[in-house]
Amino acid sequence: MIRPDFICHIVSSLSSYAVRVILISSYVLGCNVENASYGLTVCAERNAIQRAVAEGYRRFTAIAVTCDIKDSFVGPCGACRQVLMEFGTEWDIYLTKPDGSYKKTSLRDLLPLAFTPAHLQKN
Repeated sequence: MIRPDFICHIVSSLSSYAVRVILISSYVLGCNVENASYGLTVCAERNAIQRAVAEGYRRFTAIAVTCDIKDSFVGPCGACRQVLMEFGTEWDIYLTKPDGSYKKTSLRDLLPLAFTPAHLQKN
């Protein structure tokens, strides 16, 4: 079971929108860190990827995303989807709710027709 209550030190004092993720293949956690200048806020997914890369990980296959919203599944924002795509196109993405229920999808489903590193190699 994917636990939506894993401990992560979230900074969401501005929006109270708490998001936690775990890169399942490396067990690296990430959380959103808000900033008064909203454009400088770092989403949980990008936080986890950057942390994992700093720890030496480069290949990922799955991520679980959880949010405190109880009535719907919340997925990564567009910017995070693009960052995830930089590290592979075949991700399983588990969107979870606080009650432990989850929905499995894929990065390809969330970001069809994505611009990937392979596009840069064609020129």
